[in-house]
Amino acid sequence: MIFSPMKNWFIPLCFASLSAGAQIVNTATMDTSAFNYQGKVAVEAYIDAYYAYDFNQPGDRNRPYFVSMARHNEMTINLAFIDVKYSSSRLRARFVPGFGTYVNANYADEPGSLRNIIEASAGVRLFKDKNIWLDGGVLGSPYTNESALSKDHLAYTRSFAPEYVPYYLSGIKLSVPLTEKLNGYVYLLNGWQQIQDVNDGKAFGTQLEYRPGNHWLLNWNTYVGSEQSEARPEFGMRYFTDFFFIYGKGRWSATGCAYVGVQQRNAATNATWWQANLIGRYHITEKTSVTGRVEYFDDPDQVHVSPITQVPNFSSYSTSMGINVKVAENILVRFEGRTFFSADNVYERNGTAVRDSHLLTSSMTLWF
Repeated sequence: MIFSPMKNWFIPLCFASLSAGAQIVNTATMDTSAFNYQGKVAVEAYIDAYYAYDFNQPGDRNRPYFVSMARHNEMTINLAFIDVKYSSSRLRARFVPGFGTYVNANYADEPGSLRNIIEASAGVRLFKDKNIWLDGGVLGSPYTNESALSKDHLAYTRSFAPEYVPYYLSGIKLSVPLTEKLNGYVYLLNGWQQIQDVNDGKAFGTQLEYRPGNHWLLNWNTYVGSEQSEARPEFGMRYFTDFFFIYGKGRWSATGCAYVGVQQRNAATNATWWQANLIGRYHITEKTSVTGRVEYFDDPDQVHVSPITQVPNFSSYSTSMGINVKVAENILVRFEGRTFFSADNVYERNGTAVRDSHLLTSSMTLWF
């Protein structure tokens, strides 16, 4: 079965914690918290616990098509990690070991202890008087506006979008401030979300991050690389691009993302997948907000998704509504209802192929 959700780690629909005059944070990345440094070192911890009930009741308790919040009728941990950072004027490093059902599902193809590395990188500032950095190791991914860090996002559960692009990358990253409002990033990578390389080729990625003002962030990413492997010998070059925005002002926050990918196969045919989504949040009070989402995902050529019901193509809409309550400065409780529906019978209920699926989740997220 081809199904292999892939926003395998950390970084883009997104939420920004904003005050009226604060600059938008790119929550596609992990660097969203104000770390409390003791000298040059900072340590944080994060626990995301959840309960999800899938009304299609999968027999093995694994919700199909997702790696995030993917266990049915079970009180468990989506993601827990310790985040250790070192920072000086010319050097920086980060190590983030992680655990949970997200890690079990999303890192299944990595061998041994590599499965528990959310991020492990070291960087050097190339010039004393310029903020240009070169980082290498296991890095957070810039692709789409959602990461695995649920506390940073408008909706608790992940959209289709991040599940089928890298959540994590392995390689080197060059960060260059181009202007006061525009940052550029260049990536040289092992490939599409893989720590252990699967071929001899290397992949190339780019990111442009633009902040036209305090309330907007615009981001454009690209990816080019060969995805041929023993598991997928028919795959050739992969081309991908995405665009997303993040907005926040007063009581309102919003984010949206669109992308398209092209996968060469057998040097003669091209396969595509694409998606679009929009998420909004409104603060009823300072601590309580409501969130709504609409999205569409289409993988007609089975680049990433082989439907569990054996129909030839996968496509699905999704809508969701959620309530978010910030119990304390570092504790977030959330409730969400979500519906999936498709023109084809891509879902399964009691052994019967159906066109829809319904999900309820509740969660508590704590960070310190």
